[in-house]
Amino acid sequence: MTILFYIINHTKIVGIKKGVKMIYLDNAGTTKVSEHVKQTMLPFFDEIYGNASSLHSLGQRAKEYLEQARQDVAKCLNAKPNEIYFTSGGSESDNLAIRSMCKNALKNGKNHIITSAFEHHAVLNTLLDMKKQGFEITYLPVYENGIVRVEDLKNAITDKTFLVTIMFANNEIGTIQPVKEIGEICREKGVIFHTDAVQAVGHIKIDVDDMKIDMLSLSSHKFHGPKGVGALYVRKGIPFKAEITGGSQEKNKRAGTENLAGIVGMATALKDACDEMEQVSKKETILRDKLFNELSKISHSKINGDTKNRLPNNFNMSFEGIEGESLLLLLDDKGICASSGSACTSGSLDPSHVLLAIGLIHEIAHGSLRLTLSKYTTEEEIDKTIKEVPPIVEYLRKMSPIWDRLEKGELKHAI
Repeated sequence: MTILFYIINHTKIVGIKKGVKMIYLDNAGTTKVSEHVKQTMLPFFDEIYGNASSLHSLGQRAKEYLEQARQDVAKCLNAKPNEIYFTSGGSESDNLAIRSMCKNALKNGKNHIITSAFEHHAVLNTLLDMKKQGFEITYLPVYENGIVRVEDLKNAITDKTFLVTIMFANNEIGTIQPVKEIGEICREKGVIFHTDAVQAVGHIKIDVDDMKIDMLSLSSHKFHGPKGVGALYVRKGIPFKAEITGGSQEKNKRAGTENLAGIVGMATALKDACDEMEQVSKKETILRDKLFNELSKISHSKINGDTKNRLPNNFNMSFEGIEGESLLLLLDDKGICASSGSACTSGSLDPSHVLLAIGLIHEIAHGSLRLTLSKYTTEEEIDKTIKEVPPIVEYLRKMSPIWDRLEKGELKHAI
């Protein structure tokens, strides 16, 4: 803690004085709003500002844009426009999907939910609340490669199972789950399948019809749209009830005046992301693999998660003998914005539940680095990052009494 205290105070002073241009590699946390999206949103602040529920001409004009945005979002998912409900983001969408299905289940005498061990906390904490209300939760293991096994899901389903909620792609290690196979099993068994696709939408192709997805959560700020807006896809015929009650917006499923500027911005960002997906994915994969290839040369380091079946923009490695918080602060001092895990839990001193779920011990999980790229990331920025990480790791290891004992053979290396 003394080392970390020194680094925090040092970087607060030095980082500000340098005034360096930051390299942003925390796009899984949030993304920059694109210029195109910003320009698209502007008219909805001072020209087309009517309430879409109003009958006057300005309100009806707003409604036209609202429904066009709904069509645009639906098209990117191969859904129907009337299956898209606008929300405030991924957390609300997850809550709405899970809590609503739980209400329906009680009527039918079912109480069993299946999820994975490394879901986002928007899912995990909601399920904990449901457990307090008498629901049984099964957490499927994700193994060292960070991928759920379809056989485990088959074996876990019982006659009491009414909901499977498994994320499309993990927010920390980027591993992509066998969503289509999961959807097919759930459809066959008559179980509702919800997927938190917040990290996947706009980055990889998603077809809710082909993949047999019943409910899907997404969030605008993960693909260069504005914060505070998202959507929930609900397949036609799936009954669900409002969690936020009041007016009749969103077909009585989500009360509150719609955030029209944000919704239009999200639809624009998603359309752009889908149009550019092949080109951006190819670029990000090349840069990501360059990071893996070069930083894997650091001794006693480990790639976290499957190396191939992962999001094109996701890099996650652990370095033995260091603390991730110290690494992040020293990278920040060099002008590089990075992460050691989910932004939602960055204030916690506990190791990532995702890294523990794939079998890492606490000491190794604490020394993790997550770098997530975007369409704006350049090769020059990646080269600078590759240059800066190794000496920082070496510096932190020299300061660590644990590393000294590892090198002397008094302790055994875990990597």
